[in-house]
Amino acid sequence: MKNVLPILILLILLGCKNDSKRAIEDNESDSISVENVDSLRISDRDLQLIEQSLNLKRRELIEKKDQKEELENLLISKSFLKEDDGYTLDFKYPYLNEKINPHFENFNEYISKYYLDAEGVEKQILEEKRLCDSLGIPQEHEKRIVEYKIYNLNDRLISVLFYKENHYTGAAHASYTFESLNFDLERSVFMNYEDFFNEGTEEELREILNDLLNEKINSGEMYYDCWTISADDFFDAKNNFVINDNVVEYYFDDCVICPSYTGTYSIKIPLKLLMPVLRQFKKNPLLG
Repeated sequence: MKNVLPILILLILLGCKNDSKRAIEDNESDSISVENVDSLRISDRDLQLIEQSLNLKRRELIEKKDQKEELENLLISKSFLKEDDGYTLDFKYPYLNEKINPHFENFNEYISKYYLDAEGVEKQILEEKRLCDSLGIPQEHEKRIVEYKIYNLNDRLISVLFYKENHYTGAAHASYTFESLNFDLERSVFMNYEDFFNEGTEEELREILNDLLNEKINSGEMYYDCWTISADDFFDAKNNFVINDNVVEYYFDDCVICPSYTGTYSIKIPLKLLMPVLRQFKKNPLLG
């Protein structure tokens, strides 16, 4: 355990809190030497470059254009703020205007009852703090910040992206996680993967995503150290997409397709590439 701890601290420094691709197998822990740890040390210049890359990646996400202004009559922006001695919860989220359509209550009820789980987040933070206490890690003020982007397709569908900024105790930088919702405005129902794409096409769609990601990786730009999407990771995130101007954009948590310090959080798929997997029925907004 003494030799493994520096490795764990280094991984936290890089921001990949849940990076399974760089996880250390339990049965290998005894073989890790101090010399290996020394070889992984990061120079001040490398740390500065990582910081610059992190800031650029976050800024691109935060400044990404959405359609809040165009949808101001439909949207009611809400917020929830709680500041405690050990943590801060700062959530921003949308409601739909029920004066336009009373059935929008379906959307608002889901947000309030199931998505805005402040009690669950508080419980998670307290459990993490107890774990940190048992490991002797100094306490820090934790933050959970939620913002959202929203898009509209042909006045039939809204796509909402929630992006969560998580400040964990012991981590040098915040990490990001994502959740998206697609809501049919005409029928007032939520839509999932199978409403847009043919059943059983997950592997085919994953290949499309990986082809696009490999193009980015091979470009030699900001996608160094990125990797393709595993079947398990895509299954977990198969509903994590928004639709904007006939482009389907998939979002992945930190360290799923790229480390926190490089690459991007999302992959855009042009509609023409999705034609082989699109579900052919009139209620599919992508065919409208």
